[in-house]
Amino acid sequence: MMTFRFKIASLAAFTLMLFPAIVFAGEADVVGASFVESSDGVFRFDVTIAHADTGWEHYANAFEIVGPNGEVLGTRVLVHPHVDEQPFTRSLNNVEIPDGITSIIVRAVDSVHERGGLEMVLQIRTSPPA
Repeated sequence: MMTFRFKIASLAAFTLMLFPAIVFAGEADVVGASFVESSDGVFRFDVTIAHADTGWEHYANAFEIVGPNGEVLGTRVLVHPHVDEQPFTRSLNNVEIPDGITSIIVRAVDSVHERGGLEMVLQIRTSPPA
């Protein structure tokens, strides 16, 4: 005769077997980022993301360039999982950074947790433009 505790443990184990990707993939992390400022003052960002993509049900699906006040200045949508390409690097062009901002945050987004993984802060100017 099964005990109630055994039934609960069995149900939990069965659930984990069905959904291991969602439970164990974790949040998307920014593990590298760089930028180039063009002569017209817009930026290109190259961002490297690590995430245990498992397929369409859980994958890194974007990264964002964020100002110090939390305003999203640019977003690169990632339109498919990168199961066999980890970590991976993608670019975002034509990002305008308002005058006065000297650093930005680069953060990744995944389809389950949204935001929350490792972020990077980049110094983009040594001081606000005069």
